[in-house]
Amino acid sequence: MSRHGFVRRRPLSTLLLVLLIVLFGWVWQERVALWAFPDIISAYTAKEYCSCRYVMNNSAEYCQGYVKQYLSTSGFVDDASSKRVTVGGIGRSNSAVWVGERQGCRLQP
Repeated sequence: MSRHGFVRRRPLSTLLLVLLIVLFGWVWQERVALWAFPDIISAYTAKEYCSCRYVMNNSAEYCQGYVKQYLSTSGFVDDASSKRVTVGGIGRSNSAVWVGERQGCRLQP
C-alpha cells in the first residue's frame, strides 16, 4: 500500500480532518477575543439603551426596539430613578449609568 492510500481511499474524511485542524488552530489563536464575546453583547446593549433612553430622551419602548439583538439578552433592568441599565446575556451581565449631560452614559466596571 502506498503512503497516500488513506487520502485516495477517503478524500472526504481527509478534507474534514484538515478543516477541523484548521478550525481548532483558528479558535486557539482567537481564544482571547472569543472569550470576550459574551461581554460584548450585554455591554453593547446596556450602553446603547442607556444612551437612547437618557441621553436622547426616547421612550423605553423605542429604545428596547433600538437595541434588539439577534442573540437574546436576559435580566434586563432599567432603573429610571438612578438612570442605570443592567443587561445580562450569554452568561454575563453589564451595567451602564447616565453620568451627566456632557458625559452621557458610561459602562460600570
